Amino acid sequence: MTRIVQRRASQNAIHALQMAGQPPLLARLYAARGITSGAALNTELAALLPPEGLKSIAEGARMLADGIEAGTRMLIVADYDCDGATACAVGIRALRAMGAKVDYLVPNRFEYGYGLTPAIVELAATSKPELLITVDNGIASVEGVARAKELGIACLITDHHLPGDTLPLADVIINPNQPGCTFASKSLAGVGVMFYVAMALRAELRKRNWFARSGRAEPKLADLLDLVALGTVADVVPLDSNNRILVSQGIQRMRAGRMQAGLRALFSIASRDPARASTFDMGFALGPRLNAAGRLTDMSLGIECLITDDLQHAMKIAQQLDELNRERRSIESDMKDAALAALHFDKLGDAPGIALYEPDWHQGVIGIVAGRIREHTHRPTIAFAPADSDGSSGELKGSGRSIPALHMRDALDLISKRHPDLILKFGGHAMAAGLSIRTEHFERFARVFAETVGSLLTPADLQRCIESDGPLESAYLSLDTARMLESVIWGQGFAPPVFDDVFVVESQRILKERHLKLRLNKGGASFEAIRFNCAEVVPPRIRAAFRLSVNEYNGVSSIQLALEHFEAA
Repeated sequence: MTRIVQRRASQNAIHALQMAGQPPLLARLYAARGITSGAALNTELAALLPPEGLKSIAEGARMLADGIEAGTRMLIVADYDCDGATACAVGIRALRAMGAKVDYLVPNRFEYGYGLTPAIVELAATSKPELLITVDNGIASVEGVARAKELGIACLITDHHLPGDTLPLADVIINPNQPGCTFASKSLAGVGVMFYVAMALRAELRKRNWFARSGRAEPKLADLLDLVALGTVADVVPLDSNNRILVSQGIQRMRAGRMQAGLRALFSIASRDPARASTFDMGFALGPRLNAAGRLTDMSLGIECLITDDLQHAMKIAQQLDELNRERRSIESDMKDAALAALHFDKLGDAPGIALYEPDWHQGVIGIVAGRIREHTHRPTIAFAPADSDGSSGELKGSGRSIPALHMRDALDLISKRHPDLILKFGGHAMAAGLSIRTEHFERFARVFAETVGSLLTPADLQRCIESDGPLESAYLSLDTARMLESVIWGQGFAPPVFDDVFVVESQRILKERHLKLRLNKGGASFEAIRFNCAEVVPPRIRAAFRLSVNEYNGVSSIQLALEHFEAA
């Protein structure tokens, strides 16, 4: 069952925001999301938190500056998702612009797994680096860092994931979530951390008069904010005030046509207009195409797309990424069908927490499948696949997606403490996590996971809840309002507005055997509406939760209500 719950907004906050110049509707929406003053909506670069707040960033900047001056061979070890790819691209572009000798390595996830493992260090060592720089990984790489030390390779960890009980003995660790770091934004993505490292490094090189001595122009790091915006949105980190600045500045540059060749190519191949760039484009058009490389092959293809300045070359890569994404969608569809069939047959959807496994599932797509089943059941879900193609390792890789009431990583931590032999390794965030288990332990893990989740959640937690901003006055059901809302930076932790109201259903039909197309009436006015991936028959009168969207068809723009949920009124 799904409940529609209306957000509450402080009247004092609404008044303060209107006095600060916000339109009445936006003032109400912002206040319902905890914004109490106009200052909290400042998206100027000058309002960014200063780098000095990040623990050890000064040491990291000095280490990199020393390396640049000494001609140290540096190697960035990247993660294989969109955040890792953009973080690597920011690192490569910024460090090379400042004179560093730097290359990158992005391991194939199916051969080397996640993070700076000893095997990855051995692979990296073949190119004889003197300094390893991790981006979007490394905080849990205790053994990998130890192996690098044995080989005489220095390590700089830049990451944003939650640390385990033991930190790696790296030369420097920069992570807003490490113990003792007082940086006010704990929600930086991996690309955000790398951007901050680049800012601190540039400041350090300025102090050393490096740019004048070397004859190099100071890089304009703001030119990298399109990459920062893409990685931040695609990694679904909360858009706190600091992240909203990073994303807003990046999207402003996209809308103005100032972006990397790779992003321009991705917009083109996805048939999206960069002049109207939004977080939706980042999360559902560009991000998935980059992620497809890491899910099905390796992310080097995606990184090459982001670091090239040759638009023609970028277009060729973007075409390959698009083809990989189509293949990914096909694999995902088959896996999702199998998962839903298992839910129906075994009544797994009744359990507080769901664990699923099929021997032929693709390791690169299990995270998406877990997310789809989580959406379908409103249950924390983990999907497993064999850790290798032939199953010879005897291990499974799992990817989990959670609901707001459950911190997924903390739940796995609790299981590991109560059942020390069950989980081989794990890591992640509140809403997403990864783990490895022995194949023969799957049934036991599924049972323990369900029991643990059940002990941590109440029945109310397991009921899907849609937060609504209430009815939308008739005067606001317009194209101008839809455009205004479209221009705002919405995202995780700063949810796009959803309204709810009662409508009379004038007509309904199914499009492409998948989507429900409606014509709804409110107060004598008719509106086009759509409910994606739904083929249900709608009652004559409904209460609907909806987003106000712009529908473009044959060059004509009109408003459309995108339904999130409906029920008989």
